[in-house]
Amino acid sequence: MKHAHMIGFALAAALCAGQANAQDSGTLKNVKDTGAITLGFRDSSIPFSYLDDNQKPIGYAMDICMKIVDAVKKELKLDKLEVKLNPVTSSTRIPLLANGTIDLECGSTTNNADRQKQISFTNTHFLTASRYVSKKSSKINAIDDLKGKSVVSTSGTTNIKQLTEANAARNLNINIIPAKDHAEAFLMVETDRAVAFVMDDILLASLVAGSKAPNDYVVSKDAFSKPEPYGIMLRKDDPAFKKVVDGATAALYTGGEAQKIYDKWFTQKIPPKGLNLSAPISAELKNEFAKPTDSPDPDAYK
Repeated sequence: MKHAHMIGFALAAALCAGQANAQDSGTLKNVKDTGAITLGFRDSSIPFSYLDDNQKPIGYAMDICMKIVDAVKKELKLDKLEVKLNPVTSSTRIPLLANGTIDLECGSTTNNADRQKQISFTNTHFLTASRYVSKKSSKINAIDDLKGKSVVSTSGTTNIKQLTEANAARNLNINIIPAKDHAEAFLMVETDRAVAFVMDDILLASLVAGSKAPNDYVVSKDAFSKPEPYGIMLRKDDPAFKKVVDGATAALYTGGEAQKIYDKWFTQKIPPKGLNLSAPISAELKNEFAKPTDSPDPDAYK
């Protein structure tokens, strides 16, 4: 009996040591030591992560990240936690996460198997598909209508990869133009330097809503992809931090608060211009909120 008690004490001690060690390395230790956490944000990924009139990052993904910050602060029993903000682009977001410049990437990043080899994602917060926007006057009604034309997409995205693959598979002979960000890419369509811009449909909808002449544009029905999950990125091989982040997002999604945050950014007027994307939550995303997952497989969200 005494021996059993000894084993029990040893197991309890090992468990406590394991929990302590989890906080003694990786992101949680760094956050505790510095009293700060750094969020990566996008400057034009409306409504996920973008700058308002005061150049302050706001958006749907930023709101979710702030809920994660609250959970980290609680986990580490900190009275206060400084939130540092660092701009990222499609090309820099993974390197800046991997090298420790940022701790979370709060944007519109597609969770796929390739990326999961480099970094981790928390539970999915949005589902999108890769489509194109064009001017109605261009009469681009299908992907095959892009044949031989100049088409833009943002560099470092899954979308430009999908465009490149479709171009080769269908022998479309498209002139693919890489843009540094979404705003530059849409401007190319606005100024007729490209006939179409390939990107996630919700981002295209937001760019159209914020343009000078929204009625001039149409987002395609044709898609380059199945529905794809968006997730907040964090560093790979940091299970203690991922456990906190996953716990925070799962509680947010299953508890119903995520639906309110979603409605705030997708079905109501948003700053700075009072745009309304009028994009009610999909049945697939409702199902994801009920059963949170970080799966990169589009078929997991049917």
